[in-house]
Amino acid sequence: MPVLCSGFPAVTQLLPAGFYMNHVVPLRRSLITSLLAAAVTSACTRAPRQPGELIVGSSPTGVPFSFVDPRNNELTGSMIDAASALVGALNLRPRFEAVPFSALIPALRVGKIDMIAAALLRTREREQIAAFSEPVLSYPAGLVVRSEDAHPYPDLAALRDRRVGVQVGTRFVDQLQAAGIGEIATYDSLADILRELTFGRIEAGYGDEPILRYQLRVGPKRNARLVAEFRPPTVEYLCLVLRLGDPIIPALNAEIIRTRAVLARDIANRWNAETGR
Repeated sequence: MPVLCSGFPAVTQLLPAGFYMNHVVPLRRSLITSLLAAAVTSACTRAPRQPGELIVGSSPTGVPFSFVDPRNNELTGSMIDAASALVGALNLRPRFEAVPFSALIPALRVGKIDMIAAALLRTREREQIAAFSEPVLSYPAGLVVRSEDAHPYPDLAALRDRRVGVQVGTRFVDQLQAAGIGEIATYDSLADILRELTFGRIEAGYGDEPILRYQLRVGPKRNARLVAEFRPPTVEYLCLVLRLGDPIIPALNAEIIRTRAVLARDIANRWNAETGR
């Protein structure tokens, strides 16, 4: 069973039976993750390291970037694959620990983990407290609308008279505001957004395209479709995240630059198939 650290069970073990954050409605996700984050940062003791071992923290609910596979209860995902390859190339052994998303940076800063491999985007505020590697993977934002909505949506400007759902605390909120979207509804998760879209409470949803695609494929049946012609204003880049001043950063960045094209191709071949592209 994956652990949060020092014996804390995985998030899926702390929730009621049958409650899985990426596959059902997370009614109080923000409250649950906040409580788990507090437990991790206040009660965990520093995990012992073996020589050459690097503890990598990953969110257990960030499908398809990092998540607990319900088939074997182990962490998997595209960022897990990337971290495994890159850390191994530095002659270090990664040990993956499941950490709630909101606790990732606190756990890194206090030494519970040594690296973050998750869908944690670089922001100006985060760069003040953590070191971001060279970009490892990139992905676009995606737009979802109801299945019967045949209106063309080439860009965000086409949404100005729509009520649009977006995940709270993400860069996507800023992008909608910059595009002049007048009615923005924020939600805790993309699963919430897909549910509200199906119920007709919003007219579109905007967020991480790979996660939206995965949830439409494997989650509950939704009256929603990804807009094929949509082009987002930016491409999002994912990095590995370490403590400021970590001595392995130069070697890690050199390895990312050396292998990025091959690594991205190999990961895309696997996870494009997994996510139904």
